[in-house]
Amino acid sequence: MNGFIFDIKEMAVHDGPGIRTTVFFKGCPLRCRWCHNPEGFISAQQLMFKEAKCIHCGQCRKDCYHEECKPFGRCIRSCPENCLEIVGRNVSSKKLADELKRSADILGEGFGGFTFSGGEPLMQAEFLFELINELKGYHLCIETSGYASAEIFKRATDKLDLIIMDIKLADNGQHRIYTGVGNEKILENFYYLKNSGKPHIIRTPLIPGITDTDDNLIKIGELIKESTWEKLPYNKIAGAKYKMLGMDYNIKE
Repeated sequence: MNGFIFDIKEMAVHDGPGIRTTVFFKGCPLRCRWCHNPEGFISAQQLMFKEAKCIHCGQCRKDCYHEECKPFGRCIRSCPENCLEIVGRNVSSKKLADELKRSADILGEGFGGFTFSGGEPLMQAEFLFELINELKGYHLCIETSGYASAEIFKRATDKLDLIIMDIKLADNGQHRIYTGVGNEKILENFYYLKNSGKPHIIRTPLIPGITDTDDNLIKIGELIKESTWEKLPYNKIAGAKYKMLGMDYNIKE
């Protein structure tokens, strides 16, 4: 089965135990206003234009016959400054697993395992489950919003070794305003996770004036109780990629 990914990060040290390889899945049901991976929003290829490097030579506007360029109306290959990049690729679970295993072999005993991130990996659940089956024997972790059906979330919890899950906002109304969806599914899945005995970490990104308020943090603390909780500092360069993708960044500095 094929799926869409937009990046593979080797030597990752913040995505689970040990030195890991993190796979970023393309597509997400949330639209968090502060997201620092906007290229993970949609399950399709996108054109990233690094305007700051552009010398306005016009080469990319000339006709070309490259199949990968046709959807974008510009020649990706001709830019002398490499300002243009196609983000996202379609790959089979078998081919991706083989690629990942080769990267793991380089580290040998120092390798910690694979982490699935995004975007939202559970949005491509069947592709994810096939990839998990291809990578049996390795430590496998997911970074997820938890926004998925109960059935899919339970299957993932059973198959994986560690669940890293976001709880961003405790209030359902605020969650809907700032992420585009309510948090009912997320909290339902969290309670299943908490009672499952599966190792897990809860993360909250600290977005100024939104998620970092005393009220929100107190309420999240009351929800998760003794679960391990990581509060992540706001990424001040989070908005940089939005303009390159022709998107608006909706957080005011």
